[in-house]
Amino acid sequence: MIILGIDPGSRNAGFGLVELKGKDINYLDSFTLKFNTKLLFFDRLKKIYESCSDVFKEYKPDEVAFESLVYVKNISSLVKLSQARGVMLSALFNNSESAIFEYSPNFIKASLTNYGLSSKESVEKSLKLIFGKIEFETDDASDALAIAFCHSISRNKSKKLHSEVTSSMGNGKTLKNFAKHYMETK
Repeated sequence: MIILGIDPGSRNAGFGLVELKGKDINYLDSFTLKFNTKLLFFDRLKKIYESCSDVFKEYKPDEVAFESLVYVKNISSLVKLSQARGVMLSALFNNSESAIFEYSPNFIKASLTNYGLSSKESVEKSLKLIFGKIEFETDDASDALAIAFCHSISRNKSKKLHSEVTSSMGNGKTLKNFAKHYMETK
């Protein structure tokens, strides 16, 4: 099973790939796509769509994990990031049947370092301890590999959680009740 982790961005986007073979998690690749910031923003979105479509076609991931959006001080940056992420999701929907998941930055860091506020250096060090000596092109590439690794060790719980959310919501339960049930099963 191939898992693709994506650190979305409108200027740079990180991609990290791991393969699950039984209980083994093997490093496949990590890289950064850099988008020309001199292009008009909507032209850049088109390039993001085309580049991501190529990645999805080439690697054919079984599951894709994104970093969730986080609070930022600059609302304009958040809007651009949201649009870029939406274009990436659209490219994924049009080029793949992959299951999609998302994780918060703190959860991703904690899955590698046991501390959700770890520095990027700590995350990279953990990745190198797990996968061996890797030279990352950018922080985006290491973040994306961290996302892929996080999903590889969390995926069964995520699938169970996803099915419980959809089934419990369908039975008229509230999100608060679901969260209470989830915390009790941890």
